[in-house]
Amino acid sequence: MTDVLTPEQRSFCMSRNRGKDTKPEILLRRELWNRGFRYRLTRKLIGKPDMVFVSKKVAIFVDGCFWHGCPEHGTQPKTNAGFWQAKIARNKERDQEVTLALTQDGWNVLRFWEHQVKNDLPGCIAEVERALRGRG
Repeated sequence: MTDVLTPEQRSFCMSRNRGKDTKPEILLRRELWNRGFRYRLTRKLIGKPDMVFVSKKVAIFVDGCFWHGCPEHGTQPKTNAGFWQAKIARNKERDQEVTLALTQDGWNVLRFWEHQVKNDLPGCIAEVERALRGRG
């Protein structure tokens, strides 16, 4: 099946995908804030975590199912499949590199899929609470 959009239209559409402040990310941040957890939205660490609890050295990432190759919800585009396969594979590889680097630097790294935040917000909050209690 061919793309129904021109390359220029597709490029415009893809350029509108957010890299930060996504809906799942904001949902998690709001709930944490409402429960009294104070975090930073720092971009100075490797990998640019979505949220950071500096004193506890906990970094949180909310990964998009498409962009990070979720095994449950990730899809492979049929148009330009080779490009997308390589891009998503590199994103997954980078995620592992960032997690390893932060862990070696003493950080506790939590990664949530966007569908986890949407479907099980209380479970995600509980995992953050456990991580913060374990660091002290």
